[in-house]
Amino acid sequence: MRAECTAADAADVAARVRALVPAGESVAAAVAEIVAGVAARGDAAVAEYEARFGGEARSVPADELAAARDTLNPAVRAGLELAIANVRAVAEAVVDAERTVRLPQGQTVRLRDVPVRRAGVYAPGGRHPYPSSVVMGAVTARAAGVDEVYVAASPNPTILAACALCGVDGVFAVTGAHAVAALAHGTETIPRVDVIVGPGSLWVQEAKRQVSGQVGIDGFAGPSDLTIIASAGADPAPLKLDLMAQAEHGEGSLVVAVSDDQELLAALEVGVTVHAADLDAALAFTEALAPEHLQLAGAAAEALAPRVRSAGCLFVGEQTGTAFGDYVAGSNHTLPTEGAARFASGLNVRHFRRRMAEVRLGDAGPALARAGVPIAEAEGFPEHARSMALRQTKAP
Repeated sequence: MRAECTAADAADVAARVRALVPAGESVAAAVAEIVAGVAARGDAAVAEYEARFGGEARSVPADELAAARDTLNPAVRAGLELAIANVRAVAEAVVDAERTVRLPQGQTVRLRDVPVRRAGVYAPGGRHPYPSSVVMGAVTARAAGVDEVYVAASPNPTILAACALCGVDGVFAVTGAHAVAALAHGTETIPRVDVIVGPGSLWVQEAKRQVSGQVGIDGFAGPSDLTIIASAGADPAPLKLDLMAQAEHGEGSLVVAVSDDQELLAALEVGVTVHAADLDAALAFTEALAPEHLQLAGAAAEALAPRVRSAGCLFVGEQTGTAFGDYVAGSNHTLPTEGAARFASGLNVRHFRRRMAEVRLGDAGPALARAGVPIAEAEGFPEHARSMALRQTKAP
């Protein structure tokens, strides 16, 4: 697809581009049956579903993890260790400090930032093993302060080595919707977790959606996408490779090149090309598209960086290829897809932590009761009003 774009019609062009990726088939009913089966029958159902899809459900023993780690290709191990260190450093920078707010009436509200106790990380097997997804999920959970981290994945040796290097608490050779259901509900051998994160098939993502009432999730991970805004002076050769690399994620991956320079667009014709009237129009288009990955190349395009608000992750400069973010840059590669970057964030420690207010009224009760009782009465809650009014009797 080739398109022309001005600032005025940027949203319409973005909608047409987004529509190029067809919506996934509905697997909701089939997944609901699997989730209900695991919730009702536990390990027996997990084993049955895993066998149906050609696997053997089991807990991976520690010695198998250690063997996978110790026999891992040294270059791959060095790369994973660098990724672990960088992802940990960036993740830890997001952890918030607690603070106490003292209000005029005398009460205090302490904002406590607490981690969940257990997290589950799903690492896709499919056509290729994704040890990098283990790193992104497990390291971030640890940086958040999670007590126990469990991984559900195919028992590929590289994935098992990544689990060992990340120091997870348990690995289960279970993949698919039933793995998500087991982590959400718990079985005889798989602990119930508080948060489930990680990419995966449509079945896995639908399962995450269906159990999101029982656990927290990072979001619904659809097909991957990359948009590049390139301006005069950008070298098209590495940018074309970036587009081709993102397209490797499989059918449905959306790669888009946007520029006000027709010659650059001709050199970047890999997926969708959008000729923007100017860079303001290019930015308006990408803000409406809200891509998972947004890359800016060329001095004028790179100057747009402070104005970007709707992208899963932003890569600035032609040397900053998106593939680095998938592995070793330190940013997280589990990102909002399908335009969700308008409102959602990439995986970070906030997905594994929650804010809890700790309230201490002290001598402020009477003053607050005088303000609160009329509101409760107006809402038709007399016992709320009486509960607060009791404190009025202690007024000095």
